[in-house]
Amino acid sequence: MTETLCAIVLAAGQGSRYRHIAGAHRNKLLAQCAGRDGVERAVLEHVLVSVSAVVDKIVLLTRPEYSSVAELGLRFGCEVVVLDSPGMGDSIAAAVSAEPDHRGWLVVLGDMPFIHSDTLKCVADSIASDAISVPVHQGRYGHPVGFGRGFGPSLMTLAGEKGAKRLFQGAAVKELAVDDAGVLWDVDVPSALVFK
Repeated sequence: MTETLCAIVLAAGQGSRYRHIAGAHRNKLLAQCAGRDGVERAVLEHVLVSVSAVVDKIVLLTRPEYSSVAELGLRFGCEVVVLDSPGMGDSIAAAVSAEPDHRGWLVVLGDMPFIHSDTLKCVADSIASDAISVPVHQGRYGHPVGFGRGFGPSLMTLAGEKGAKRLFQGAAVKELAVDDAGVLWDVDVPSALVFK
């Protein structure tokens, strides 16, 4: 087993709420927004810039029709896994199966561009073999969520729409209090492209 950390960036959702408002041809992952650093980038690019600073490997999960998303991932050196399913469980299982040999996995949502780099580092540094690490802001669990290597077999059995929430039951959960509203801020609608 290696001591590397792998990020799983989930970018296979259909983004239907966003498309309903912005237009059927609009992909929220490619929408431009100003990040916490003040730089204008695509939503997913903000995520990849931030995450690449704290992990050794990134697996990007995306859909067959999202060729521009896949290309962006490849530019950042990601291993791109194309999956014809919007299910979070399917995506996580496919990513861990593709990259099983790590000390842990950091599950990151591709539509959360406003997570502070210090928060990402805090969660990444806290990952332990037998625990789940989760940032908590104002009493609410956020993202990214870190899973130690002991959770590998369970992560590989996830399926369907549900993510890894069921793995929290009976697990050692490290709750990391953070002053970072970005851990709860996903871009589900165009107005969410502006962080307040």
